[in-house]
Amino acid sequence: MARKWLRDGVLIAALTVGGLAAGFPAGAMAREAQQGQVGGTVAAAQLPPEAVRTLNLIAAGGPYPYEKDGVVFGNRERLLPPHRRGYYHEYTVPTPGARDRGARRIVCGGPFRRTTNCYYSDDHYASFNRIIE
Repeated sequence: MARKWLRDGVLIAALTVGGLAAGFPAGAMAREAQQGQVGGTVAAAQLPPEAVRTLNLIAAGGPYPYEKDGVVFGNRERLLPPHRRGYYHEYTVPTPGARDRGARRIVCGGPFRRTTNCYYSDDHYASFNRIIE
């Protein structure tokens, strides 16, 4: 227990010093860590055609080609901004040639059929880009 506490303290100190050295205030670094890390943005027009079709299905409320489309996305990776459980839902973006659902997903936050708070992942939730219209 003491080791974990010490390790966590060393990590926090390293992040704080690293953030200050990089020109980021320590508070900003901590807030960013709590709020999640979204890699950047991607225009809807720049998405693969399968992702554009998935966005259109989301806006229409389906029907979705995969049984798991629309299920709650738990944000366990904590890469997206934190919200209560049930806020985010995930949708499959078909991958040509894949024998399963593939790694591409769109995750949307807020009410169903709303596409104004959606994120695209092409690496099965390892990273996200916010989709902008």
